[in-house]
Amino acid sequence: MTTRTRHLQSVETPAGEARITWHGTARPRLVLAVSHGAGGGIEARDLVALAAALPPRGISVALVEQPWRVAGKKVAAAPKALDTGWRALWPALAEQGLPVVAGGRSAGARVACRTAAGLGAAGVLALAFPLHPPGRPEKTRLAELTGAGRPTLVVQGGRDPFGNPSEFPVPGAGDTYRLVEVAYGDHGFAVPKRADTTQEEALAVITGSVADWLLDLPL
Repeated sequence: MTTRTRHLQSVETPAGEARITWHGTARPRLVLAVSHGAGGGIEARDLVALAAALPPRGISVALVEQPWRVAGKKVAAAPKALDTGWRALWPALAEQGLPVVAGGRSAGARVACRTAAGLGAAGVLALAFPLHPPGRPEKTRLAELTGAGRPTLVVQGGRDPFGNPSEFPVPGAGDTYRLVEVAYGDHGFAVPKRADTTQEEALAVITGSVADWLLDLPL
């Protein structure tokens, strides 16, 4: 039986107090540090599912709450402030001496992509990457994703208005990212009741693909 642990850690950053909720395991081989988006917190269904599913497979999960969220604000900070908070958190995420994969959903995925190379992340997990604002495909953020400079896994809902999987270029031989589609999922990976897959099955796609990718990383 795998021993699992959970504890909270507060970290002071130049952007204010941030918080890490650790979901650990005995003898982990790596840490997945993943943050929330601009419209919600670490209670997002995909983050909760990863925190439950990965520790039994030897992966510690650190759910990161950005300072604006800890402070109770309803509007996310500017991208520069988000990056500042994330960079300041990194020593706490890496203090166990394990490889750390930077991750996030939506706006958190953009932060992870922008900062991964400079922080020496072992990889990037981009959940519901906001490829563009809804209805504005010309406002692409693809350069942030392709410029991450680290092996990257993109997990995208099939109905995501911020960019469905068909809008992403097919990764070529020189690209470092892989793309996994969650059929029928929206930006929060919610699946309609009329779909021929269940919410539980959709979450299993996320947790299974993320676990397999993490355990296959060349660490």
